[in-house]
Amino acid sequence: MSKIAIIGAGAVGATIAYASMIRGVAKQIALYDVNRAKVDAEVLDLNHGLQFVPMATLEGSDDIGVCAGADVVVITAGAKQKPGQTRMELAGANVELCRTLVPQLLKVAPNALLLVVTNPVDVLTYVVQKLSGLPTRRVFGSGTVLDSSRFRFLLARHLDVAVQNVHALIAGEHGDSELPLWSTATVGGVPLLQLALPGRAPLTEEDRAHIFDNVRNAAYHIIRGKGATNYAIGLATAQILEAVLHDEQRVLPVSSRLEGYLGIQDVCLSVPSIVNRMGVESVLELPLNDTEREGLRRSADTIRNTIRTLGF
Repeated sequence: MSKIAIIGAGAVGATIAYASMIRGVAKQIALYDVNRAKVDAEVLDLNHGLQFVPMATLEGSDDIGVCAGADVVVITAGAKQKPGQTRMELAGANVELCRTLVPQLLKVAPNALLLVVTNPVDVLTYVVQKLSGLPTRRVFGSGTVLDSSRFRFLLARHLDVAVQNVHALIAGEHGDSELPLWSTATVGGVPLLQLALPGRAPLTEEDRAHIFDNVRNAAYHIIRGKGATNYAIGLATAQILEAVLHDEQRVLPVSSRLEGYLGIQDVCLSVPSIVNRMGVESVLELPLNDTEREGLRRSADTIRNTIRTLGF
């Protein structure tokens, strides 16, 4: 019987639980939070909706023992990103949280995969992997799964096609140094940069710059308007969990520690990866152009520099 444990019952953690419940991702869902009143309220509210979704059991506690036996532990707890604050500026406080949390998790759920969602996700994925000592495949982050979804949505809207027929990726950091992979993007199997749809204007350089700017700054707009991003990351994380628990062999741009990927060493960032019951089985080497290769290396340097300032 599959079990998910979610660390943090805030906007993101609770929405991941909600999305996972609706999609029937796991038979058991546990929420852990140091705020007992908050976690109790979230679990009670979720349980009141069990009649309308695939059957599961939901429990919550301020005792880390609620995570015992989890197949996957999703880490969402941490300092909240404030309006105007970059993800990297959250690093110090959230690393300290991980120093305390990771040993506790290993005691109660020693066989679990660890899925990091807390920002800056690439930095914290690296830190959690180091602190845990687990194989790199068992510790990974939500990475640019959400960014890629934003990218596909904006391209689909611009081109007036279904988002499901757009295949395009954001790679690198989940943050300001991320990059769009224009050269490998396709629509219905047609390379995006060669696409010519009757009655529709071509995708210009200006259009591309505008679309990517909206992808990269989406979280800032949402946080300024409502204080947090939660719905899309909840759905994105539920899909990652499905890929794991259903052993789907799904290709997702999750963040994991890379060694020798296009010359990139000892850093966590997002590239397309095969995700299954064992975690990140392998990464796919993309046929990038020179500009994209350089952009990916710069993104890796940005993440690595933050990791080093934190003593890792």
